[in-house]
Amino acid sequence: MAAFFNVLTSNMNTNKPMQDMEVQPFPTDSISEIQFSPQADFLAASSWDNNVRIYEIQSNGTSIAKTMYSHTAPVLCCAWSKDGTKLASGGADKIGKLFDVSTGQSTQVAQHDAPIKEVCWVDGQSPILATGSWDKTIKYWDARQPTPISSITLPERLYTMDSVFPLLVAGTADRHVLVYNLSNPTTPFKSLTSPLKWQTRTIACFPNGTGYGIGSIEGRVAIQYVEDKDAANNFSFKCHREGGTTARDKATVYSVNCINWHPIHGTFATAGADGVFSFWDKDSRQKLKSFPKVGSPISSTCFNRNGTIFAYAISYDWHNGHTGASPQSPNKIMLHSVNEVDVKPRKR
Repeated sequence: MAAFFNVLTSNMNTNKPMQDMEVQPFPTDSISEIQFSPQADFLAASSWDNNVRIYEIQSNGTSIAKTMYSHTAPVLCCAWSKDGTKLASGGADKIGKLFDVSTGQSTQVAQHDAPIKEVCWVDGQSPILATGSWDKTIKYWDARQPTPISSITLPERLYTMDSVFPLLVAGTADRHVLVYNLSNPTTPFKSLTSPLKWQTRTIACFPNGTGYGIGSIEGRVAIQYVEDKDAANNFSFKCHREGGTTARDKATVYSVNCINWHPIHGTFATAGADGVFSFWDKDSRQKLKSFPKVGSPISSTCFNRNGTIFAYAISYDWHNGHTGASPQSPNKIMLHSVNEVDVKPRKR
């Protein structure tokens, strides 16, 4: 995508306004998750319309719908394998599926007793798929076997999960956070209560696997290191709020829906129900840049493999339940060209 983004960077340097690009065609219902392949500019999107779509992003910024496969109920999550050859997904049909890029076929590889809220790949001698469910379990699967390798009982329903070797971190209802060392993947290395006071919405592991960022519905993010020796570096901050500049002016608080780490610079992005995304530097503890509100919640975000593209989904995020859903709610996927100065760490 070098040609397209070089053009946009040139425009940026001359102070001309940049317009983010739309991915076409859009899903027809709420977009639950978008994920770039770690090997190519293929973008996957899971949706409440029961489908998972894969788009190829062209060098001129346009998108081509490459393929689509279906579940029998809303799809809540998706995740690419590290080699980019397979895409996993899970949904309200309680099934985990695996799409093989080379054959164009999808097969069932996982089963739970309640909807599957998260899927992620964990490193090992062979690729292992972890699925987390509202049935209060995480299961590890070898796609070549019909039964799970192992199963973990959680204290509550799983809401969010992420893994960067050797770390897997799970957030559940009632603010439980469970940290696993993948050398012993079935026993928690730590069982914690979230440092944030309200419901956990998202967790994203640091790129080096030493900690994680956690976001909640209260418009706040916490940066947490796993080892006790690094605890002095833990902190939390407010974000995705409006107003509240004086004691009499109460802030309108929005959910933090997504946290993503930049693959090159180690900075990170947040996006929320306020329809805003921002870039941050955890080491200097400062905001790098915020972008204008898009008018509707941002439900999912991701960087591509070299961090030159930031994709974000404008979609109803179900923060008001089914009563807040409207056929008029937009369902868009947008591509933002990342200006390197906006994501480079600041000197402390």
